[in-house]
Amino acid sequence: MSHPDVEQAEFTRQGDTLTVRVPADYADEERIDKYLTRFFPNASRTKVQRSIRKGQALVNGEDVKKSYPVQGGDAIVCRLVQPPPMEAVPQPIPLDIVYEDDALLVVNKPADMVVHPAHGHRKGTLVNALLHHVEGQTVAHEDEDLDADALGLSMVNALPERPDNPSIRPGIVHRLDKDTSGLLVVAKTDVAHRRLAAQFKAHTTHRRYLAIVWGHPEPPSGTMEGAIGRDPHNRKRMAVVPDAKGKRAVTHYEVVEWHAHTALVQFQLETGRTHQIRVHASDVHHPLLGDPTYGGQTVRYGPQGGTRRRFFEHLFERMPRQALHAAELGFTHPMTDEAMQFTAALPDDMQHVLDRLRAVEG
Repeated sequence: MSHPDVEQAEFTRQGDTLTVRVPADYADEERIDKYLTRFFPNASRTKVQRSIRKGQALVNGEDVKKSYPVQGGDAIVCRLVQPPPMEAVPQPIPLDIVYEDDALLVVNKPADMVVHPAHGHRKGTLVNALLHHVEGQTVAHEDEDLDADALGLSMVNALPERPDNPSIRPGIVHRLDKDTSGLLVVAKTDVAHRRLAAQFKAHTTHRRYLAIVWGHPEPPSGTMEGAIGRDPHNRKRMAVVPDAKGKRAVTHYEVVEWHAHTALVQFQLETGRTHQIRVHASDVHHPLLGDPTYGGQTVRYGPQGGTRRRFFEHLFERMPRQALHAAELGFTHPMTDEAMQFTAALPDDMQHVLDRLRAVEG
């Protein structure tokens, strides 16, 4: 800690509790939330603010607001409020189950459903629904002895690997983005999970997606390649980055239907990186229609008049997400070696948008 406020103050920190005596000659009158954040090297200012708001910061024995201006000689005691332990609770959420047996099940995930609990999405996820479906129990981050036979879902990689990645994901072999709909295979047993994961790692599974993109990709079929990593300008996005700074990503595509200024495209994944299709399509200037993260919610091609803009605004209201659907999934059954192939029709919101594009811009 090299900031002068930290160096000059008398302070002790025991676990999550900080005690600070502000130097008598301190005269900056800085907000207490900003002042205290310097003393917690691994905590964000938001976390400090939350603790103050919950009454866990006392100045001279009194509650204060986060905007309180620190005074010389103040005696401050602050305890960081920790989020409750991560857990996955069974919830009676409807599931569209395409196939199920003793080893696995295939689910058609709706848009707007997160796959597994993590910070910001503790309930309402696919895992919560799956636990209820298999009549399982609550899974907490400390449940290291819980096995698949007792739970009804695989426990391979189900518990957090690191404190900064506290997701709980029993049964989850692969994932889809929250606002991407379509097919997922879920493992019920550890053996099935490991064998399915090996197929995904070896790229022997078949995954075909349907998407509506802006413009007309040229050539009409081909391969998009480019390493994918965190966008250096926006950590919430991914981007095509130099090979040394990302992971290899390969996406095959083919246009299956042209409209005036959009196209229906099928994508096939060779690798499976975060936001892969969305990033690759945006990188070649054909972002997915409706994608709020990668520039798909503005009119990118064709006339820019008010009538046409309103037409697309209505479409974005009907489908406030990227037009991406995992339409086909194929793999070898991990226990029987049978070739398994599944399809899922477009969801209503994406079908509506496609129908309107055919009628108005076809």
